[in-house]
Amino acid sequence: MSRRCELTGKAVLYGNNVSHANNKSRRRFLPNLVNVTLMSEALNQRVRMRISANALRSVEHRGGLDAFLMGAKERDLSQKATLLKKQIAKKLAEAAAA
Repeated sequence: MSRRCELTGKAVLYGNNVSHANNKSRRRFLPNLVNVTLMSEALNQRVRMRISANALRSVEHRGGLDAFLMGAKERDLSQKATLLKKQIAKKLAEAAAA
């Protein structure tokens, strides 16, 4: 399982631990990933995802999973999220046509 957010694409960054004596050793900055279950209003189903805490705040700020995915760029999304976005777009198009 990769350490990458499924919605924002946020991943591990690398840098240095720098001591008082200015010695440098490599370290990793890990994203704050949480396992959450989000509700898709259009599909009327729950979706389990591993996203960053920052992405969870963004989803709530934008008004839910559906609104977040419709505004997200596909290059940032995981394969699972991209498929979900296409399903939501299809459902919304059907609802608008009906």
